[in-house]
Amino acid sequence: MTAAKTRQISVGGVSVGGGAPIRVQSMLSTPTTDVPASLKQIKQLVDAGCEIVRAAVPSADALDGYQALVEQSPIPVVADIHFDYRLALEAVRRGAPKLRINPGNIGDWDRVDAIIDAAGEAAIPIRIGVNAGSLARDFQARQDLSLAEKLVGSAMEYVGHFNKRNFFDVALSVKASSVPVTIGAYRRLSNLTDCPLHIGVTEAGTAFSGSIKSAVGCGTLLADDIGDTLRVSLTADPTEEVKVAWEILAALDIRRRNPELISCPTCGRTRVDLIPIAQEVEKRLAELTKLQPEKYRHLKIAVMGCEVNGPGEAREADFGIACGMGSGLVFAAGQPLAQYKEDKLIDALFDSIERC
Repeated sequence: MTAAKTRQISVGGVSVGGGAPIRVQSMLSTPTTDVPASLKQIKQLVDAGCEIVRAAVPSADALDGYQALVEQSPIPVVADIHFDYRLALEAVRRGAPKLRINPGNIGDWDRVDAIIDAAGEAAIPIRIGVNAGSLARDFQARQDLSLAEKLVGSAMEYVGHFNKRNFFDVALSVKASSVPVTIGAYRRLSNLTDCPLHIGVTEAGTAFSGSIKSAVGCGTLLADDIGDTLRVSLTADPTEEVKVAWEILAALDIRRRNPELISCPTCGRTRVDLIPIAQEVEKRLAELTKLQPEKYRHLKIAVMGCEVNGPGEAREADFGIACGMGSGLVFAAGQPLAQYKEDKLIDALFDSIERC
């Protein structure tokens, strides 16, 4: 849970900020015009743990598809609008639960005001999403400001304008592809506003490098108690974004979808084939938790490869394996249950887990 230091908004019935759980978001990679493909991807995202999804509405041709997604999706579908403010107005008319606009490309204040008025009448929030590559015009050419300061200045200029028009259902993001710039910008922003903050490192990269950048960036901010929603931006299947986001939250003991798996890195003392054992335990834990999430998601499971780390770490877990020469002990609540040969360990471990 987040501290209630930001105000709370509602995105299609999903609470954001103000002490609500930190929400996991992603964005559809399918064309919004392809409704069946988009709904299929939404289902995959929901199964992975996505709570809010964003869809690009790049042209008027996408509006019918967007409306169908809003009407049929089990989670809120945010309209992502760039350049043409009229698309935002029409998305609101078609049931958008939230808009995302970018100060760097949405146009002059008259167009912004039209969007504010439409969202206000519909009682839906707007995310002011500032990216390093598309800053508000007033800040793009300024040489006296760092990039982080430009990001924050762009966001706060818009917040001030929205507030003057008595519109307060605002979320903010100030993303860059640089992790240090992103961290610096969000730290500055969090001291200036109580708007809910959507965090992430934009254009983070492929599944491997992007996950690491996102874990460092988002993890640092979350450890500072900054962030109300997050998206891990990867050049990969968007379900991978959701999985990584949940791992970041779990690593900080903020939210958890699956049990915590503790496993040692292996070394010359290991006398079992530990890597496939750990992988199989992880896979089976996910399957088991999907069937009964409330029963299993808070468990801590240890898979240890030798006598140095094994007994101690296994005893700290709810259940665990401590391996020796071609065999291992299964532990529960710090107490050894029985010893099994290597090929029987996993089944014995899960027999114990399922009896809990």
